[in-house]
Amino acid sequence: MSKLFQALFTGMFITFFLDFFLFLGIQLNYIKFYEINLYYNILFADHQDGIIFFSLSLILGFIIVYINNTKYSLILISILSVLSLSTLIPGIGKSVGESMLMKKNVTLKDKKYSFHGDIYYKGRKFITFYDYELKKVILLKKKDLKQ
Repeated sequence: MSKLFQALFTGMFITFFLDFFLFLGIQLNYIKFYEINLYYNILFADHQDGIIFFSLSLILGFIIVYINNTKYSLILISILSVLSLSTLIPGIGKSVGESMLMKKNVTLKDKKYSFHGDIYYKGRKFITFYDYELKKVILLKKKDLKQ
């Protein structure tokens, strides 16, 4: 039983660091690029997928703790680390951020206006939106938009 907990916590620890650098690359190369006013912790907390996080934690923990092949474990962790750290490269971080956060060619409506453009970031209270007609980034309150 203790080996099972050791595998879970080891996997969670490694997955946490992989996630940290993934979201750091998105913060540096996507969020700052589009000048979105967003604190890193909110980005990190709001975009965690619990199922993926715990599944990856279990898989990594099982491989590291139960498979007694240090070379195989080290190669796997190295590959995942390189993939996670690659988001620190501006082009890769920006494209990963776009694939995760951006929605292109969207129409949003409130009581008076209709907005057509790209959603750069959908936050807790505001949507950072690039309007094609205005040709600038605007903030829209989520509560004012029609669903």
